[in-house]
Parts: sequence; C-alpha cells; structure tokens
Amino acid sequence: MTTSTRSRGAATMALLSMAIGAFGIGMTEFVSMGLLPDIGADLLPFAAADPEAATAQAGHLISIYALGVVIGAPTIAGFTTRFARNRVLVVLVAGLLAGNILTVVAPTFATLEAARFIAGLPHGAFFGMAAVVASELMGPEKRGRGVAFVMAGLTVANVVGVPAGTFLGQHFGWRAAYVVVVIVFALSTLMCWAFVPHVPGAPGRTIAHELGVFRVPQVWYTIAFAAIGFGAFFAVYSYVSSLVTGSADAPEWMVPIALVALGLGMVVGNFIGGHLADLSVKRTLLASLAFLSVSSLVVAMLSPWVYALIGALFVFGIAGQMVSPTVQLRLMDVAGEYKVIGAALNHSALNIGNSIGAALGGAVIAARWGYESPAWLGAVLAFAGILIVLVAFAAEKRAKTPIAA
Repeated sequence: MTTSTRSRGAATMALLSMAIGAFGIGMTEFVSMGLLPDIGADLLPFAAADPEAATAQAGHLISIYALGVVIGAPTIAGFTTRFARNRVLVVLVAGLLAGNILTVVAPTFATLEAARFIAGLPHGAFFGMAAVVASELMGPEKRGRGVAFVMAGLTVANVVGVPAGTFLGQHFGWRAAYVVVVIVFALSTLMCWAFVPHVPGAPGRTIAHELGVFRVPQVWYTIAFAAIGFGAFFAVYSYVSSLVTGSADAPEWMVPIALVALGLGMVVGNFIGGHLADLSVKRTLLASLAFLSVSSLVVAMLSPWVYALIGALFVFGIAGQMVSPTVQLRLMDVAGEYKVIGAALNHSALNIGNSIGAALGGAVIAARWGYESPAWLGAVLAFAGILIVLVAFAAEKRAKTPIAA
C-alpha cells in the first residue's frame, strides 16, 4: 500500500480526502474563539448586562470540546486499532459531521455544550488514524511528507477557514460558521469512503494492550509539558476577539484580519518547527517554548495598538506552531510500539492545553484583569512548560545511566 503499488493520483486523492477532514477539524475547533461574544450574546440571558462574564462563560465551550478530544483520542484509537484503517476513518469523519450538525441546531447553551463535547470525541483518533494511513500510502521513505500533507488541512484552516467562518458568524449569526463546517465534513466523509484505499488493521491488538502506552513514564512527561506549555498558545488564541475589540478598542471587522495574521504565522511556524525538529527534537522543544513565552509577552505589551497587535499575533503564531510538530515527534519517539494510540495522544495533549488555556484565560478576564491578561498568563504557562521539559530530560538521562554496584 505505497506509491509504488498505487498511482500517484490515487494517493493524492486519498491524502486530499483526509486533509479536507483536517481542515474541517481546524475550523470547528478554532472558529469558536472568534465568535465567543456572539455566542454569549445569543444564548446567555445576562450577556447584555455583563458582556465580559458572558464571553468568559462562552469560553467554556472551547474547554468542553477539548475535553471531548482528550477522552476520545486514546479511547477510540485503542478500540479501533484492530479494524481496517480506511473504514475507521469514514466512521470518524461521519462522527465529526454528526457533532457539528448538533452544534448548528443546539437551542440552548447547555445543549450547545453537549454538542461540542460530542464533536470533539473523534478529533484525536481521526488524526492518529490519518497519520498511520498517510504513512502506509507513501511508504517509509516519504511518510513525513504524507503526514504533512494531511496536517496542512489543519494549518490552512487557520488561514482561510477560521477567518472566513468568523466573518460569516459575525454577519449572519454564529451558526452560519458551523453550517460551513458541516458541508466540509460531509465532503470529507464521501471522499474518504471513495478514495482512501484499504489499509488493514491489527486484529490481535486489544484496548488493554494499547493502553500499555500509559505505562511509559516519558509519555506522561510529554503530555504534561505539551499541555501546560501549549496552554500558553490557547490562552491567547481563545480570546483574540476580545484582544482586538476590547484591549485595542478596534472594530469587530478587524478580528478576522488578526486571525489571518495568526494563521499565517502558524503556517510559517509549522515549516520552521518541522525543520528544526529534524535536527534536534530536544533543543527545538526548549527553544520553541522560550520563543512562545517571549512572544506572548510581546502580544500583551502591544495589545493597545491594533496594528502592532496584529504583527505580534503573527510572530506569536510562528512560535505556537513551532511547538506542535516537535511535540508530535517527541511523543512518537517515546511511545514505542504503541503507534496508533501514541499518534492520537498528541492531540489529547494539545487539547488539554486548549482546555487549560481557554479556562484560565476566561478566568483572568472574568476577574477584571483586562482583556490582555490572557497574554500575560500565556508567558507564565510557556515558562512552566520549559521547566517540565527540563525535568523530563533529566529523568530520561537518569533512566539511561547504569546504577553503580
């Protein structure tokens, strides 16, 4: 099942089918962040009297989606390892489609919370399976390019899908953004069914065996520093709308521009992070988290001036996405034989960071510390991530050092 046995066009269509699903995931996960004030104003009765508190409570939707990812990634990946990968992908994209249909029709804030949790469940398992399928399609000599092709959908979503969805949501109601997401997942479901070829599962693998990944200490260290460190990114990203309209006092139409700048930074950061991680995963982890901490401070300091803020968000996007591929490689290195569940756990770790960043960012805004306070928080979280990385490296070194008699 490599490009040597299949035409290049067929492999490209299979990768494109998964990349479209990744685009939908990027859009459904991140478009909420630019629409929190709109969602709060529509579904929370106290929004008119206390818009800051309504925005903070709407931020819980981001945390709830992330919780769905965290729970669903290892659980679904563990249970589905035995089945054909291509069929599992179709089911997972169909699950994403269903969760977003529920989001569109949710009549109350409570039902919207439930819909976002359901929509998050297949997220991590999809990326884990997609990474394995892309590797099988391209063969060992090109597996990195195959995985990058799929992940490009997520990156492009931050440049095109999220700003466009935010614009639609602000002008036609927040539900309009999720209607687009539903269309994207419907297309990906059909394409995955039609174009992703048969990739066999591992019939002998059980959920009990796959959960053995949690007996590897370095897996826990990696999840910890990814969650705390990457929480810095989501503390800022979750409240870009509030930064632009609140701290910089800019008009609402500038929010999509800020999101485009941040998304373009993520595209650049993904390339830089992947290249540097090939040279040294450990050094890149430390350097990227340090860069993230500093760039978060810059966002906070420049937040009163909208054009300077947009430039700072571009740099911040570079720093944030440099972390992501490096964490993916580190987790795959330490997971060993648990390939599928290890790949899925990367998205659990990042979405724990999503949940932490969004929740703490909402808390500091609700505490009246200012709309720029999530950026100050981000600098602290990224620094905490560096400390955990150092502890992880020290533990790894001790484990490899023979004990003297």
